[in-house]
Amino acid sequence: MDDSSHTPSKRTQRDYTLGFKLAVVNEVEKGDLTYKQAQAKYGIQGRSTVLVWLRKHGKLDWTQARSSPMSKQSETPAQTIKRLERQLKDAEDRQYLMEKMMEIIDQEYGGSLRKKYLSELPDRLKPKK
Repeated sequence: MDDSSHTPSKRTQRDYTLGFKLAVVNEVEKGDLTYKQAQAKYGIQGRSTVLVWLRKHGKLDWTQARSSPMSKQSETPAQTIKRLERQLKDAEDRQYLMEKMMEIIDQEYGGSLRKKYLSELPDRLKPKK
């Protein structure tokens, strides 16, 4: 498992120690991995093996089916933080992309679309200097 250059070998059920199961459950519940990512990372063959571990050893209630894929009520605080950090990163990436597009438009078509656009904004929405 220490050598990351090779793919993990397939394992049998008796290979999983309680400590290993708890470590996988902890990683999934913290939001570091999904249960499918944990299966792939550790070479766990069974499709529901990690889910069984989560139900048996986890701190969250895994007995009820969730109504939506990203139900906010069943997220741990760590999962909520990770989700919000991903959303923030996506928003920052979109903002960066928009600014680069505006620069390209300004260079190719001359003038400044930004200045024209900002001059038409109401005073209450203009950036403060």
